[in-house]
Amino acid sequence: MTPEMFAWYAGAFILALGVLVVVHELGHYLAARACNVKVLRFSVGFGKTIWSRCYGRDGTEWAIALFPLGGYVKMLDEREGEVPVDELSRAFNRQPVGRRAFIVAAGPVANLLLAVLLYWALFMYGITELKPRLGTPPASTPAAMAGIVEGGTVTAVNGEPIESWQDLRWEVLRQVMDKQLLQLDVVGLGRERTSHRIDSQSFNLEEMEKDPLRPLGLVLYRPRLPAVVGHVVSGSAAAMAGFQEGDRVLAIDDKPVTEWAELSATARASAGRELAVVVERNGTRISLRATPQLAEEGGKRLGRLGLMVRDDPSQHAEMMIVVRHGPLDAAGRALTQTWDTAVLSLRMMGRMITGELSWKNLSGPVTIADYAGQSARMGPSYYLRFLALISISLGVLNLLPVPVLDGGHLMYYLVEFIKGGPVSERVLEIGQQIGLALLALLMAFAFYNDINRLFTG
Repeated sequence: MTPEMFAWYAGAFILALGVLVVVHELGHYLAARACNVKVLRFSVGFGKTIWSRCYGRDGTEWAIALFPLGGYVKMLDEREGEVPVDELSRAFNRQPVGRRAFIVAAGPVANLLLAVLLYWALFMYGITELKPRLGTPPASTPAAMAGIVEGGTVTAVNGEPIESWQDLRWEVLRQVMDKQLLQLDVVGLGRERTSHRIDSQSFNLEEMEKDPLRPLGLVLYRPRLPAVVGHVVSGSAAAMAGFQEGDRVLAIDDKPVTEWAELSATARASAGRELAVVVERNGTRISLRATPQLAEEGGKRLGRLGLMVRDDPSQHAEMMIVVRHGPLDAAGRALTQTWDTAVLSLRMMGRMITGELSWKNLSGPVTIADYAGQSARMGPSYYLRFLALISISLGVLNLLPVPVLDGGHLMYYLVEFIKGGPVSERVLEIGQQIGLALLALLMAFAFYNDINRLFTG
């Protein structure tokens, strides 16, 4: 990765993290102000303070600290220091349990509301998506046995309308979590309407880690593009072999090549094996020799030349669709999208705890930074969708009933409400130790997965 690209990825990650932390802590802050609780400090980040200023009638200190992985709002509290008699009514610990729960819950709720706002804006503005158009399913897959053929466009899954490829992925993922029979309504090339039933009863959740569609045989339709090079990746096998932009590949190992898919399939199946390639360049035939480099994708070892196909604008209309809705419809879809994503996140966490789903699905800051950079490079709408997804994840994570998280405090308040008195200091101390141990274990898994992805691709 070049220094410029590293800076781009790091900047996208820090911006996302900053927005999410500020929104989360602002939720706590505004709720505290609404309950007339005095806020002493609003900090973005932990550790040494690198900037701070005091503002407002309460002289609240607003600060930015060295380590940006989080933040906090410090409120007036007798458990953390002496409180003047005239301000006791504004101390957090003196508030009724309902107010304390409201202040604590406001942080995660703010993250969920941010996701709703972002989705609402995106649905109104319009999101450019891949059409839910199907390619030829691999032989013996459930989709092939269900009679699906190339070119059909999915309009519904189990009665749920489908507008884009992302909608299709999402709905299939939701259904296979429950091992539901999938019914796909499809419009064919001749506008004929057909219905196909796909059995997902034997679907292995471990296969869902990379793509919930491919194991079922649901593959994206790809137009038949000519084998013309659009870009040569710097430092790749193709670059070392002498490929240039505009080269038309005519043959590989004396076998004619007419489509880009043939070139791609041959390269993927030829890791470490030298290929004799004939290209046409400015009307002249040239012979090149290239050895695809070994790479790993989805747990499979394959060859990679480092070539990208020439973009064909005429294919865009065939492949893409703009999903756009009016303000009210967009608001409804934003609420539904946020709710469904939050519920699915909880269900996947539950499946990981029970062992039905691998902990490899857990991502740490390195992977999140990678996704932040990739989405930012793809465009503002993709970055905002990434931001909404991470905001939901942060909100859901903080609502888990784990001590030291917001959800852990809410659990204590529920016990206090039921028994009519606060939880003992001893229980709080033990809970904090357990919570810190669980978070440390979670972070260890996340960092291990990050490192593993870095070295295995």
